[in-house]
Amino acid sequence: MTYGYTGADLAALCREAAIKALRRYLPEIESYNDIVPLEVLEKMVVSMRDFVEAYREIVPTMMREVHIEVPRVHWEDIGGLDEIKAMLREIIQMVTKKSNKAKKLGIEPPSGILLYGPPGCGKTLLVKAMAAESEANFISIKGPEIYSKWVGESEKAIREIFRRARLTAPSIIFLDEVDSIAPRAELEIGESGVTRRVISQLLVEMDGLIPLHNVIVIGATNKPEVIDPSLIRPGRFSKLIYVPPPDKKARLSILKIHTKNKPLGSDVDLETIAERTEGFSGADLKILCNEAALIAYRQEKDMIEMRDFEKALTFITPSITSEEVKKYQRWQRGIKKL
Repeated sequence: MTYGYTGADLAALCREAAIKALRRYLPEIESYNDIVPLEVLEKMVVSMRDFVEAYREIVPTMMREVHIEVPRVHWEDIGGLDEIKAMLREIIQMVTKKSNKAKKLGIEPPSGILLYGPPGCGKTLLVKAMAAESEANFISIKGPEIYSKWVGESEKAIREIFRRARLTAPSIIFLDEVDSIAPRAELEIGESGVTRRVISQLLVEMDGLIPLHNVIVIGATNKPEVIDPSLIRPGRFSKLIYVPPPDKKARLSILKIHTKNKPLGSDVDLETIAERTEGFSGADLKILCNEAALIAYRQEKDMIEMRDFEKALTFITPSITSEEVKKYQRWQRGIKKL
């Protein structure tokens, strides 16, 4: 249980277990005014339960920067992507709530999901909404952190992330920029072999030698073609979901979300803005709304007018090109042939 703990971590664990044991005996101890009888002191012990409870609270040094949380993002905070949201809702319910219907039909939910698509289109928000909807703990790691935060300890970090996820289940392990954790062999930089070892450890954890009960692994990437093909297999990232740029209907929904707390003039036509923002990601649309508000603020206006959006549109340009969309489509076709 304490693999990877330093001496200081073990000392902290023992101290916390002792404190928890003492709290159990406090009601009895407080009934004595001055001296606690020897027979009472002799029966005071630190139990395994005290250690287990302490273990849940002590974060080993190596994992201090891994933040476990329940996000406050909800499905209604995400504009568009209705089919993907419905699919993810269904999966997380099967994983965390052990649907009797799914069990009766012999349905095995995927242990790993890969979300891929252009940047800024809601991949991270979707995963956070999954965690909030299911009240699952959310462990988020950006790919480069595996190598930068835990230099020389990257494989141990992978083991510890999965161990902590099992401990705090139901959990979602979110590997953002997963392409930087597990790139194809020909893209590995240097000859140390650390990337191959990290990929091997990730495969061991995902293959379920230690079962991932109530734990799901979700990867997100803007560069699916870079990922090591060994991860795109059954039992690993077996569910591949393309998160596309928002269409006009989705853009209108996103604009409404980002302007709902902003005072808009009567001339503001969000449908027209949605029509004119082809190629904008959700992140681009958020920037557009904020920029229009800043323009109004600089002119000391009480509300945002249509001309503020029009001015913002002169220098905020779409970040997604048609060629980029085709790149994802080509990768998708290539994977289907494997």
